[in-house]
Amino acid sequence: MKSQTKPEVITVDKYCPLSFKPLTIDAIPEVRKIVARSPYRTCDYSVGGLFMWVDWFNYEYCIYRDTLFIRGLDERDRRRPSFAVPMGAMSVQESVALLKDYCASHNCGLLMSAVPQEAIDSLLGAGAVRIERLECWGDYLYGASDLAELVGKAYNKKRNHVNRFMADNPGYVLEPIGEGNLAETQAFFATLEHVEKVDEAEAEFERMQCADVLARWNDYGFEGAVLRDGSGAVVAFTAAEAIGDTLIIHIEKMDHNVPGAGETINKLFAEYMTSRHPEIRYINREDDAGDPGLRRAKESYHPLRVLEKFNVEF
Repeated sequence: MKSQTKPEVITVDKYCPLSFKPLTIDAIPEVRKIVARSPYRTCDYSVGGLFMWVDWFNYEYCIYRDTLFIRGLDERDRRRPSFAVPMGAMSVQESVALLKDYCASHNCGLLMSAVPQEAIDSLLGAGAVRIERLECWGDYLYGASDLAELVGKAYNKKRNHVNRFMADNPGYVLEPIGEGNLAETQAFFATLEHVEKVDEAEAEFERMQCADVLARWNDYGFEGAVLRDGSGAVVAFTAAEAIGDTLIIHIEKMDHNVPGAGETINKLFAEYMTSRHPEIRYINREDDAGDPGLRRAKESYHPLRVLEKFNVEF
């Protein structure tokens, strides 16, 4: 009886339709269409969270079947690729399956970074095997009416600072950022004193990105405002992005030598934006970057909660 030889088994990589390309400023319009439908309130799933930090995390993107896929680097190990939770029309199970195929074909494990709490259960259902909370990454979430009105004993000090600024600066003005004051806002930002941070490299990068936002204001499409003192000089400015029921504050800068300037622009801008966007119920003032001073400042406004973020492995 002749011995039968087994046919040679040839393994062929499963075709994956995902193809990533650099996330450049001209991609903002198509990315904005998808993040505008994001179910998450964390800043990572916004135009500002992506494009202001694109060079820090080496973000790339792919849009497939009306779903946005983002590839970047793990903050703790910059040799390792990581991905955002896909956003858009596809279900989590479908989009995760595509990412698994992509990672298999590129010989890397699937890691998702800065994952919002709300996505954890669906990712576990899609095969996640390890969840790890990211320290110091949580975004501070506030009631929009709380910041706009500063009502109650808890906000006594904040109201006092605002009242002090208004008393010292009769004729103060909050005005939207636009072509008429953009150059003045840039000049003001250039004069601000450097405040030391725990992570100086990250702080310096953030300053560069703030300058870039002002230089490309129309490209980013943010909404913002400047605060002028009684003499008409700019003493603070802010830039933000409204997504669904949440206003995400990407930039807030002030002259710390002007008493109450920070508290005043915080309050007046919350008033201004909730009047423009009645659907806004929450304000996300982003994370504290592990800086104790910034943490105290954010906690002093009594957040409703901190939006924790996680690394998720498959």
